[in-house]
Amino acid sequence: MTERKPPGLDFESWVDKQIREASERGAFDDLAGAGKPLPELDRPYDELWWVRKKMHQEGVAVLPPALALRKEAEDVHVTAAKARSEAEVRRIVAEINERIAEALRRPPAGPPLSLSPLDADEVVGRWRAERSD
Repeated sequence: MTERKPPGLDFESWVDKQIREASERGAFDDLAGAGKPLPELDRPYDELWWVRKKMHQEGVAVLPPALALRKEAEDVHVTAAKARSEAEVRRIVAEINERIAEALRRPPAGPPLSLSPLDADEVVGRWRAERSD
């Protein structure tokens, strides 16, 4: 059976032929997202969309230095809980306290830090309590 083409479309380009043949072979069957709308199509154009997508996939976040330090201080108990010894917990607290002290001496860009050094004995106490449970 010969396919009739509209006037003016008497040829099939090499690319069109490759696509048609691949489709006939089923090469496009079961493609992820096939038949679904493009995600985020309604959002405004962002030149760095691919960077943001990759960062999201990799779990990378970019916060201003003050917020990053504040987040790290909030997470110190989670980090300390993974420590194998009291000495390691104290080292973790000493490192964050050193960075807090430096940030208080020379405030980083971004929102105010509003942090004070952590109490190493309190963090060690929580670490011990979690270990005894």
